[in-house]
Amino acid sequence: MTEHISTTPFGRRSLSLAMVAGQMAADSCAPGASSNKWQVFRAVCEAKQLLGASDRALAVLNALLSFHPDTDLVEGEGLVVFPSNAQLALRAHGMAPATLRRHLSVLVDCGLVVRRDSPNGKRYARKGFDGAIEQAFGFDLTPLLARAQEFERMAEAVRAERRSLLLVRERITILRRDIAKMIAFGLEEGIAADWPRLHLSYRDIVAAIPRTASRLELEPIAAELAALAQEVRKALESHVKTEETSANESHSERHIQNSNTHPYEFEPGLEKGQGTAAAVKPETRSQPPTGYPLGMVLRACPDIADYARNGISGWADLVETANLVRGALGVSPDAWNQACEAMGAVDAAIMVAAMLQKGEAISSPGGYLRSLTAKARAGEFSIGPVLMALLRGRGGAQTKAG
Repeated sequence: MTEHISTTPFGRRSLSLAMVAGQMAADSCAPGASSNKWQVFRAVCEAKQLLGASDRALAVLNALLSFHPDTDLVEGEGLVVFPSNAQLALRAHGMAPATLRRHLSVLVDCGLVVRRDSPNGKRYARKGFDGAIEQAFGFDLTPLLARAQEFERMAEAVRAERRSLLLVRERITILRRDIAKMIAFGLEEGIAADWPRLHLSYRDIVAAIPRTASRLELEPIAAELAALAQEVRKALESHVKTEETSANESHSERHIQNSNTHPYEFEPGLEKGQGTAAAVKPETRSQPPTGYPLGMVLRACPDIADYARNGISGWADLVETANLVRGALGVSPDAWNQACEAMGAVDAAIMVAAMLQKGEAISSPGGYLRSLTAKARAGEFSIGPVLMALLRGRGGAQTKAG
């Protein structure tokens, strides 16, 4: 049995509360306790954020455990390991000496190991006449054994939190898809509802989602999206009930709303007779923008894909979806037609996708598109800077064709 008499660190290192807490944990180890050291290590790895341990510190702990000859940690049976810094650095993947010392201190501060320093600060073991170790100086692994159940509980809490975070993220993804598809369907079918307001509410909620967020941050956002989804669904259900109530013996009769028109005008100042959108000519629907592949456009403006019924696999799909989305943005049919004539249907669709992506940054999408249309007629419009700015805003996405 190894006797421990060292309780304070060697040299200029001062005693800390973390050291005292670690020694208390070691002293509280239940007699006869035993745990698989690698199972304990995995639990510690999962609970590292709760413990305050870094990845590099855990690499050092892994190296320390490798110097313990047995698979199980057993109370009272040689739980002090005493490798030199050179040996420890080798097993810690060649870690620099200063880095190694820093992460050893982290393990001590986290209460994972206890220092058992010798009178001269060296790490070694003294054996008795029978060859058994009587006294060892180095790093005591007893806190790992004493706190094994605590580490497992912490790891289980981390796993549960991770699962809850995954579930709320999945819920937000599904709600986003549902809301976008329902708004797109309502616009396409010409269902009477305040689609611009619903769309703006949706964009406001989505814009508030952080890039990296905890479960507590995402749950209120999921609740807001759920409430909005319910409101959009009620608008569609109300339309279905109205149709059922007004149905007559001619069951095949139904109102078909051309997707190029919209029952509401959201852009002020239109002249009489300009409220009907002309169909986009086939030759302009397939016209690609010079030098900018569809993949790059979708990387710069990914949100437009949420409104596509069957995805966006070609320029015609992009034009069709943009023609649908422009109604939610408040762009009138006339402004859309003028843009298609001046800059081409594809570039006009790209600008609608860009305005959708920018969200609240554009206060009047209809007026904005008309100003770009005027520039296009004067030969002063280029789609490139818009796409490049959006790509830079998305973290420097690649701009080369895939």
